Amino acid sequence: MSLISSCIIVLVLYLSVLIGIGIWSVKKTKSAEDFILGGRSFGPWVTALSFIAVYFSSVLIIGGGAFGFKFGMGTIWIGAINVLVGCTLCWIVLGKRVRLFTERMGVNTISGFFAKRYQSPAAGIFSALIVFLFLIIYNVSVVKGMANSFEVLMDMPYWAGVMISGLVIVFYVALGGYKAVVWTGLIQAWVMIFSLLLLTFRTVGAVGGLSAGMKKLGDIGPGYVNTPGVWGWAGLVSFCLVVSLGVWGMPQLLIRFYSIKESKTFRLGTVIVTVGASIAVLPYLNGAFARILIPALDNPDLAIPQLSRLVLSPWGAAILLAGVIAAGMSTFAGVLIIISSSLVRDVYRNGLGKKLTGAQEIMANRIVSASVGIIALLIAMKPPALILVLTGFAWAVIASTNLWPLLFGLYWKGASRMGAFASMIAGSATAIIWTWLKKPFGIHGFIAGTSVSFIVILVVSLVKRWTPPPQLIEKIWGEE
Repeated sequence: MSLISSCIIVLVLYLSVLIGIGIWSVKKTKSAEDFILGGRSFGPWVTALSFIAVYFSSVLIIGGGAFGFKFGMGTIWIGAINVLVGCTLCWIVLGKRVRLFTERMGVNTISGFFAKRYQSPAAGIFSALIVFLFLIIYNVSVVKGMANSFEVLMDMPYWAGVMISGLVIVFYVALGGYKAVVWTGLIQAWVMIFSLLLLTFRTVGAVGGLSAGMKKLGDIGPGYVNTPGVWGWAGLVSFCLVVSLGVWGMPQLLIRFYSIKESKTFRLGTVIVTVGASIAVLPYLNGAFARILIPALDNPDLAIPQLSRLVLSPWGAAILLAGVIAAGMSTFAGVLIIISSSLVRDVYRNGLGKKLTGAQEIMANRIVSASVGIIALLIAMKPPALILVLTGFAWAVIASTNLWPLLFGLYWKGASRMGAFASMIAGSATAIIWTWLKKPFGIHGFIAGTSVSFIVILVVSLVKRWTPPPQLIEKIWGEE
């Protein structure tokens, strides 16, 4: 059977399952909280695997492969730090505390956390607007990764890949909300893990084994097998931090902690997420070996699709395509939920004081998520940069806004209202300006933005002291 026929069969079956989950989830979505959080009813397996699916997306598979192809084996450190900092340490430091505090405050979004914790509607609205603007940019990179795979593996026009992948996501998210996102994410995580393992096994075999592949890559250039290699320390370290520590401020991942059923299951969830996330090193490895097998490739973002076409059978390539689509869809869907809930609940309802019934809020979320999804698809028709470059910029701004106000808000009662708001403004502005200045000294905007954000929230909170009302402290911290 031909590659295209295999891809069509696999994708029709796969997409049908996702659409079916979306339709099923409509019946389970009874309230606005169900749409946003699924009623805080998910166990550690579902939560951990959907966390992996949202975190690692098509940006990892396609973008990680592109960086491996471009910069070599040194990029494996990005995947390794993703596992240790972005998953294990994130779950240990944030998981249980975020779950407890958000439940005690009765909030469903990170923007809502800022508004309630700091008694500052302005901080909540500002965070929500940053999330809205820059998660759209992030979603463009996700769609680009999916469309690149359709383009290579199915000889499909880029625009058609954008529309097919994007419209299916918009459909099931607008219908089923968070329940659809989490349950499809569980399936997508397994598809992604299996497809990456299959591709790695066949790629290592195609280059003659791991040792032989390293030797061949070193013959092309020693920088492709050494650390930091041709990238240099500034670029490698900066990017490791932005896509590992940066996720601590990413709302589409933090919401997984909000929705887990019981805080006592975080220990098991941490083990699951660590083991499952170890696949993060594989795209970089495959991308680096792709330089041996397809050295004349002009567009690094096509390294993984072209590699899979070369080393996999038609059915294997179809499974890999499904894995890329699975990874991208899980992230795109998770981001749509965050954007819609931030705009509808944090900006419109809480920020502007507009009243909505439960049914009206669900409908508003559906309309906003569908509209935002379509906007991202239209922008993705003419994407401006490499996938991981887009991702790094979006994550830098969002993390520079949210990271330190979140951590200080969880662990320091003295973090002040003015300190948090000033930190958000200074951090996001620094990340944007630093990127616009083309990263002076080779340092990523994430480093500059989060450094400024940290200094501002600490100094302003110490100079302009503010203590939350006693009843708020008792409600939030309670018996920790």
